[in-house]
Amino acid sequence: MEILKKPILTEKASILTEKLNRYAFQVDHRANKLQIKQAVEKMFDVHVKSVNTSVVTGKVKMRQTKTGISSGRAPKYKKAIITLHDGEVIDFYSTIQ
Repeated sequence: MEILKKPILTEKASILTEKLNRYAFQVDHRANKLQIKQAVEKMFDVHVKSVNTSVVTGKVKMRQTKTGISSGRAPKYKKAIITLHDGEVIDFYSTIQ
């Protein structure tokens, strides 16, 4: 099971990183906090202070087509906010494989 799927690189996540040394990741929905902590420490060689998780529900999507209005929902996903100890950083751009 691949625990870390991808980092969340939004404006809100960037503010968390700059001010509070927190990083956001999209993770596998079956992963718990201990598994997420071990995966981050192993992949980026840092020490994790805490892990907060939440399940983000998908937005409702609607569009007008020839046959009428079609509606659906974007898939839900699990988000993890990782807090690192002071002085440690994760550089996403140099660790791309």
